[in-house]
Amino acid sequence: MTTFIWVCLILVLLSIAGMLYRVFRGPSIPDRLVALDGIGVMLISAIALLSVIFDTGFFMEVILLIAIMSFIGTVSFSKFIEKGEIIERDRTS
Repeated sequence: MTTFIWVCLILVLLSIAGMLYRVFRGPSIPDRLVALDGIGVMLISAIALLSVIFDTGFFMEVILLIAIMSFIGTVSFSKFIEKGEIIERDRTS
């Protein structure tokens, strides 16, 4: 079973490398954003596999933190792409 988990970890790391290529060479900004979101998911998967390999629950907090940061980053980048600004300012004053 451990060999299977190591193979899965290697495949996840290879997919992260492929997504990094898409981040740097993506044809458009939304493609790069999707690749960044995919990197977040794959990073969570890699840490979960490491948690199983090391037989510890310590990494669960790290997984939660990365998931929250990935979600906030994806929403912020999406809003920036759509509107050109992240924090809307009151322009009536």
